[in-house]
Amino acid sequence: MSEKYIHQNRNSFSVVFKSHNYGTFKNLENAILIRDYLYEHEWNTESIEDDFIKLNNRFIIIKVIDEKVHILAELESKPTEKLIAQITRKYLRNPNNSKYGLNISKIFETYIIKKQIAGDEYIFGYYDNLADCEFVRNFLLENEWDVSKFKNIEFDEDTQTYKVILVIDDKVYVLNSFDDNNIDLNHEYSEFLLKISKHKLGLVNYPHLDELKDKVDDLKNQLDVNISDENWDLGDVSENTDTLNDIVFNLTPWQKTVYDSFDTKATFDEIKKSLIRYKSGNFDKKIKKNLDELTDLKLIRKNKDVYEKIN
Repeated sequence: MSEKYIHQNRNSFSVVFKSHNYGTFKNLENAILIRDYLYEHEWNTESIEDDFIKLNNRFIIIKVIDEKVHILAELESKPTEKLIAQITRKYLRNPNNSKYGLNISKIFETYIIKKQIAGDEYIFGYYDNLADCEFVRNFLLENEWDVSKFKNIEFDEDTQTYKVILVIDDKVYVLNSFDDNNIDLNHEYSEFLLKISKHKLGLVNYPHLDELKDKVDDLKNQLDVNISDENWDLGDVSENTDTLNDIVFNLTPWQKTVYDSFDTKATFDEIKKSLIRYKSGNFDKKIKKNLDELTDLKLIRKNKDVYEKIN
């Protein structure tokens, strides 16, 4: 049949029959393979099951999507059904081989799930790590974007972890991940609200929780939990906001400089190195003094030779 029903593009080859494009492929060999496969099935894609084609010593996994045949992978050994399912899921999540796959974007350090539905753009969640974001996106893809399908605890096959889930105003939040499902939900809810409260007060920075800053009290009532912290008596967040913000946002310039000199943990030498551009007389003494003041303010603590920010 030579190259009948195959159209050559600039960098690819398409299989076309009766004006219908049945797939575009990187090389002529694969285009011929799929052309012959379709010919055997009388050009009826509905009769093609998701499977693989054996060619010489290769096993080529294929899938039909929107009446087009896609080559998902080429393997040297016969794939199992489980492997075919894994490869298919991976492809469906990222058919265009983009950085994060379908419906995920990143703004600064926050991952966002977005989808266009009936011409309107909907946001389904904000995340501080890609693994949580991918899990939620994958779940939604497999459940027709219905957030009501989430249970409080879901198992993530990709990471082999159990994730604690909360759906708030149709947005999905991942509270924590565990190796087993022996999880105290009340504790996790309390810790989650504590994170939101500290973010609101400026004690920590969790941009993915911005939309929840003014919903702490409602969530406390909804979840029927209290929040507490070993370093702060948070009580009613709204009552403590001014007092704690005074502490965080009214630091002296040097206190703020030292506080911002490390992320979560650092030794004195590491802090000193990061501040070397400010070196002047009594440099070590000045850093130590400000570290002590930050410790007194309960913004950091010292654990042996390491300074830690209190989150």
